[in-house]
Amino acid sequence: MTPASTAHSQQTTYVIGHRNPDSDAICSAIGYAAFKSARGEQGYVAARCGNSNARIDTILARFQQPLPLYLSDVSPRVRDFMESNVLSLTENSTCSEALEIFDQHDVRVLPVTSTRRNILGTVSLTALGSVFIPRLSEPKQLRIVRTSLAHITRTLRGRALHVVGESRVEELFVRLGTMDIRSFWSISIRDNIPAGQSLIIVGDRRDVQKRAIEIGVRAVVVTGNYEIDDEILSLAKANGTSLIVSPYDSATTSLIVRTASTIERVIDTNYVTVSADTRISEMRRRFSANSPHSMLVTADDGTLQGIITKTDILKQPKTRLVLVDHNEISQAVPGADEVTITEIIDHHRLGAINTAQPILFLNEPVGSTCTIVADLFRREGLQPSPQIAGILMGGLISDTLHLNGPTTTRKDAILLAWLAEIAGVQSKQLAEEIFNSGSVILANSPDKIVRSDYKIYEEENARFSVSQVEELGFGNFWRHSKAIASALEELRESEQLLFAALLVTDINTQNSLLLVKGDAAFIGRISYPHVEQDEIFDMPGIVSRKKQLIPYLTSLLKELSGGSTPVSTPPFKRTRRR
Repeated sequence: MTPASTAHSQQTTYVIGHRNPDSDAICSAIGYAAFKSARGEQGYVAARCGNSNARIDTILARFQQPLPLYLSDVSPRVRDFMESNVLSLTENSTCSEALEIFDQHDVRVLPVTSTRRNILGTVSLTALGSVFIPRLSEPKQLRIVRTSLAHITRTLRGRALHVVGESRVEELFVRLGTMDIRSFWSISIRDNIPAGQSLIIVGDRRDVQKRAIEIGVRAVVVTGNYEIDDEILSLAKANGTSLIVSPYDSATTSLIVRTASTIERVIDTNYVTVSADTRISEMRRRFSANSPHSMLVTADDGTLQGIITKTDILKQPKTRLVLVDHNEISQAVPGADEVTITEIIDHHRLGAINTAQPILFLNEPVGSTCTIVADLFRREGLQPSPQIAGILMGGLISDTLHLNGPTTTRKDAILLAWLAEIAGVQSKQLAEEIFNSGSVILANSPDKIVRSDYKIYEEENARFSVSQVEELGFGNFWRHSKAIASALEELRESEQLLFAALLVTDINTQNSLLLVKGDAAFIGRISYPHVEQDEIFDMPGIVSRKKQLIPYLTSLLKELSGGSTPVSTPPFKRTRRR
């Protein structure tokens, strides 16, 4: 699903956590959107860019909250920038109709479509100019008009006194009846122009009107809005000559009649189309210096959906994001670097991120992003609903291991107690519900286990990933360790990483096992003890990915690249299978 497919009455800002979200990412997104609403700021929608898990489902079900909106990619697309209300022509449109649209709407190109909106081509102002610019080498061509008498009448805003075959599109030769009656038809004879293809434009010269009708011309256009004698009208009807009255003078009428030509001969069939789903980044490459100024946007069935120009792709993207529980583009929803990031609310280390304008960046060294959101409510004298208070409790408890994790601060404990009072829920009881909600390892396939909560990092010119699952004991891990190791290796290869790691944390003992697949030189520098297999390490007391494991892994990378000495490992004890 993409943002464009969700309609909102005002501009929408999506509050969204990192890829493969954990409970804190989901709960803080819901909580911050609620905080914005409590402040009277509308249009903030909680979103996610990954699947749920048993703990998230437990928290949301407990407090009757739906999963946030799923956004797989927020990359700006053609549909976000194109003009949907496209002015267009049909193949039977006249040059006059096209010129009027060009004049009133300041556009450069008009699509030509069938009655079913299938694209037939385009018409440009330049192509129209070729119809009206004189070609002195072909004077006869200057007088040809391919149109119908109905088109001529409508273009002139004239009166049709008598018209035969008004809808028939045909080639007509236009001539002014301004010469003496004795030489009136001599030029047409010389140029071998049949009377039945001639259209005579004449003022109040009754003798020329009568002569043209007697010759049998296709039509006579009387200019100046003059009244027509009954005798002339009767003669026209008797001879099958059409008779039209124009409100303009003869010179103006002759010019306007030429614009009554159908656009058939100026339709350009060499047009370029794109899909509404095409990324704007791709469009910037396609719109080169020599490319057309605009491209037509079509549906799968070839019908016209819109038009996009070089100017359109320079507009500011409509999609707006608030990032919660992360501040690195590599962890953000795909396309985040192409849209407008308005705020970041986080409790992790600072990563590399650039924004086009100053933004609110709130980063605090606390155990959970939900703690920061709860503190925002409290500082502004706002009280979340019991449901939102419970949601924030769930994220806080999950991320701090119910205040037992190494990143836990006094503020986490204070705000957890404040939220518990509002929600009417004991935090210990909620923690038991969350941590007993099911084993990630038993509930998922190996490939989902290693991707359920993983983040990609870039340090010392190396890309690596660290996943984390929390279990009640290590028994489930050992029973599936070989399959999980294979899935971790597949993840490393597919993402082209130096190494991929999985931290399996026992919530009861606050100890972890680290499974690593990848570069042998790097793995050889890990100083924690092996546990029965060369790529599984015992990590007693290590439960925090961001505060304990990542700094340690980064120090190993620095040593590998010739930098500083790695962080020493704390005292450890042998972990046995349970």
